[in-house]
Amino acid sequence: MHTATLRRAGGSLILTVPQAYAEQNKLTAGSKVEININGDALSLKPVKNRPPRRSLDELLAQTPEDHRVHGWNEMPAVGLEIVPPYEPHTKAGV
Repeated sequence: MHTATLRRAGGSLILTVPQAYAEQNKLTAGSKVEININGDALSLKPVKNRPPRRSLDELLAQTPEDHRVHGWNEMPAVGLEIVPPYEPHTKAGV
């Protein structure tokens, strides 16, 4: 168990993160952490970085032709999804 001393900076209190925890979770200055308060207990965990969002056109462009399911955009919905009509966007020179 680690203990830490709180410091004041302006109107806030600062708590240092043990180096072992920072290294284990690859935290550096500026890293985002989620803080949860449960009664008198405070817990934190790293916020996982999400991969960048890509458009459907970008994902399809990266998918080899022999791995694609042709006609997928004409298949009926099987759940609660809303499927807009697929209109491929073409780029000049591609």
